[in-house]
Amino acid sequence: METSRFVAGVPVDVTTGQIPVQRLLCPNAGVMTGPGTNSYLIGHQELALVDPGPAMPVHTQAIMQALGGRPLKWIFVTHTHGDHSPGTPALQALTGAQLIGLAPHADAQYQDRSFVPDRLYGHDEQILCDGFSIRLIHTPGHVSNHLCFLLEEDGMLFTGDHILQGTTPVILPPDGNMSDYMKSLEDLRHLPLRALAPGHGEVMLEPEQMISTLIRHRQRRELKIVAALTTLKSCILDELVLLAYDDVPSHLLPWAKKTLLAHLYKLRDEGRARLLAPAPTSAGEKADIETSIWEVL
Repeated sequence: METSRFVAGVPVDVTTGQIPVQRLLCPNAGVMTGPGTNSYLIGHQELALVDPGPAMPVHTQAIMQALGGRPLKWIFVTHTHGDHSPGTPALQALTGAQLIGLAPHADAQYQDRSFVPDRLYGHDEQILCDGFSIRLIHTPGHVSNHLCFLLEEDGMLFTGDHILQGTTPVILPPDGNMSDYMKSLEDLRHLPLRALAPGHGEVMLEPEQMISTLIRHRQRRELKIVAALTTLKSCILDELVLLAYDDVPSHLLPWAKKTLLAHLYKLRDEGRARLLAPAPTSAGEKADIETSIWEVL
């Protein structure tokens, strides 16, 4: 198995069992996407694809070239952020593939509204493909419509942004939910997993260890947030993030604040923190969550 190369548009074999899997890297590297978004081709003859990526013709063309004339019958979308699903319409128009995933919630931010699945899909549903089967695992947390896809024959889980290699996903409230995220991680422990294929980064071959590490990381972060709230007594997000995320580079703090807010909502729902009256603004503007005051209970 070759998993060390990250060259956009070049198919890389990441097979871990009997069903062939190829990774194609999209040329959209960045702060939030790492080396870029991973698209995965699965199968021998009639193929399935996980995550078409953004609407970039060069990436769509690379996927079509990797098909090598074989039909693409199924397109699986883990979630509808701009780096995962907007390439779907162009690819579907070229192939006629079945679209499998969950539409975004009406009120969710940063979502691709162009993605419309062929029908309503549900948790634990099995899709029979050409010599292999994909099971849909609803994993809300990062966003509410997030799915992971289990290649049942080989125990490979395509994790989208639910589990990433080398970093932790941003939880984006209100559509994203920290309590849901933690439960989704725990639920994955009950699956027969042998490999994790993330939306960004390398395939990981120790699923239980990776999931346990993620859970512990979130638990430690929550303890740090509670300790910071206890120290500050009451504070706004800009004050709290500097203490609770003092190990995060400054350019990532705007995204850290989003996950911090998800942790605070979880603590509030558990009766461990409280959102006080919004802080006043000097210009008399309507205060939002950024200037609201939090305290520990």
